[in-house]
Amino acid sequence: MVKIAIAGGSGNVAQEIIDVLVATKKHDILLLSRQDAPTEGTAPGVRWIRTKYEDTQELAAVLQGVHTVLSFIVVHSDIGNVSQRNLIDAAIQAGVKRFAPSEWASSSFEHMDWYAGKAEIRKYLEHLNKHEKVLEYSLFQPGIFTNYFTHPHKSASHVVPIETPIDFQRHRALVVDGADNARLTLTTVQDLAQVVALAVEYTGEWPVIGGIRGTELTVKQLIAIGEKIRGLFLAYTPVFSRSREQALTRNVAGEHFAVERLKAEDLEAGELKSSWKPTARHPAFSEEQFHAISAKLMSGVLLGISAGALHVSDEWNRLLPEYRFSQAEDFLAEAWRDKA
Repeated sequence: MVKIAIAGGSGNVAQEIIDVLVATKKHDILLLSRQDAPTEGTAPGVRWIRTKYEDTQELAAVLQGVHTVLSFIVVHSDIGNVSQRNLIDAAIQAGVKRFAPSEWASSSFEHMDWYAGKAEIRKYLEHLNKHEKVLEYSLFQPGIFTNYFTHPHKSASHVVPIETPIDFQRHRALVVDGADNARLTLTTVQDLAQVVALAVEYTGEWPVIGGIRGTELTVKQLIAIGEKIRGLFLAYTPVFSRSREQALTRNVAGEHFAVERLKAEDLEAGELKSSWKPTARHPAFSEEQFHAISAKLMSGVLLGISAGALHVSDEWNRLLPEYRFSQAEDFLAEAWRDKA
């Protein structure tokens, strides 16, 4: 049993992990949040602490006796990374052994500048350990959640599926021209939560790069899985949609996913020249933020996929060889069973 502190404990990814940690009945858990504790209370073994992350000394006092800190602080809302830097400094002062910064996504942030804060925290942690190790940490990187591809149907307790460039619901996809064979890593949030729980109990040293690989596949293979699951069994064939009417006609006919190829130079300019645009926002962004940057956000995701930013390594797979990950096709087939 160890004492775990979770920063940003009200977020949906954090809640998935908290549920698994609580279910083990092995740990004392502190939830750090800017919000007040929920009126319905918390689970046994869980204590809620409200903090603004402004006072390092206060945070260090809270973290006394804590073994592991898991951070889910929303980086684009943490201006200057003040909150997460204070949390790291407090963890060192309190003698915390292990720290997981707010990663929980990609291996690279190329084309995805809303993740710039994550890159800065990586540099900060590396700098702190430059001459001697003062804090053991791991960058937990699951790639993209398989659960997102069940949109609009929920496939986890807390994580909300979002509309992605590959839309299983409407049998369509947006792809950067020439990126058919770009590699992706899909990992269910359920597997992420289980791996984190196992990592907390892991007796060896945490790897700095903590790749978690559920399924590795190409964009082309993911679209083919979508066609198979959604009852469209023809081979993957790109559709050069030049109008909304053409794209919709191809979808209704049920021949295959309507695949629109977009030019990288347009996307780099923040222009999403497609017949449709993903509209379901990520819960980390407010409604106003999402509408202001939605085209840039999706352009960055598409370019990031083509650059391999959402393809991660497998350090935790190798350290936990007995754990069996859900495969994307199996998970998605079950999630879409009997769905219109």
